[in-house]
Amino acid sequence: MFEDFFVERIIELRNKKNVSAREMSLAIGQNESYINRIENKQTFPSMQAFFYICEYFQISPKDFFDEDNFEPIKINNILKELRKLDDVQLDTVMAVIKGLQHITE
Repeated sequence: MFEDFFVERIIELRNKKNVSAREMSLAIGQNESYINRIENKQTFPSMQAFFYICEYFQISPKDFFDEDNFEPIKINNILKELRKLDDVQLDTVMAVIKGLQHITE
């Protein structure tokens, strides 16, 4: 069960980043078939390699395993930008978010 989630999550994040398994493997310092072997359940990463994978996606291990967070990369980037805003700007962003939620309901 967790193995399936792990594999599906890597595939999902890699596809959202629009990179091949080979490209990602090389980017994290592994041989060119490393991610492909993970996605085919032939191997699983060590903890160190898992941290490299998270770093590659610019997410935390917690974000990786958060099943309710379908866009961890985007949300982390949004949070990074939100931290730069002052109180009034954050109130404005919150009002925009609430307005967008009303549109989609």
